[in-house]
Amino acid sequence: MPSFTETPLADRWFEDYVPGAGGTFGPAEVTEAEIVAFATRFDPHTMHVDPEASRTGDFGGLIASGWHTTAVMMRLMVDHFLNEAASVASPGVDELRWHLPVRPGDLLRARFLVVSARASSSRPDRGLVRTRIELLNQRDEVVMSQLMMNLIRRRPEA
Repeated sequence: MPSFTETPLADRWFEDYVPGAGGTFGPAEVTEAEIVAFATRFDPHTMHVDPEASRTGDFGGLIASGWHTTAVMMRLMVDHFLNEAASVASPGVDELRWHLPVRPGDLLRARFLVVSARASSSRPDRGLVRTRIELLNQRDEVVMSQLMMNLIRRRPEA
C-alpha cells in the first residue's frame, strides 16, 4: 500500500490520494478530564460525565461520547492526513460505527485508507476522495470506523 508517511503533509494534493494509499497516525491519549469536559458541553449522559455513577452503569465506568471519539479521529486527520491548503470540505460520512467504548487512558491511532478518488466533472480544480477510516485503541481493537468523503484541490501548476 502506498504510504503517506513519506509525503510531507503540506505536499499532499488530490493527485496523492490514490486508491490504496494510506497510513496510521497517532497516538492521541484520551483523558478522564477531556471525556468529562466534552460530554458536559455536548453529550451530558451520566456514562460520559460522572465517573462515580458510571461505575454501576452498563459499561462499568466512564466512557467517551461517540462524538468525542469521532472528534479525536478528526484531530488526527487534520494533523496527519489532510493538507489544509488542499482540503476544501467534506460532503459527508457513510457507515459511521462506534464498535467499542473509549475509556480514560486509551491511546488512539487513526488508520486511513483511500478507497477511491475521482476528478470532479464540474470543478476541474478538485476531486472527491473516499477514505476508509478506523480508529484503534492501544490493543489494536477498532473502536470507531467510517467512510469519509473529502473534496480535495488538485496540485497547483508551477
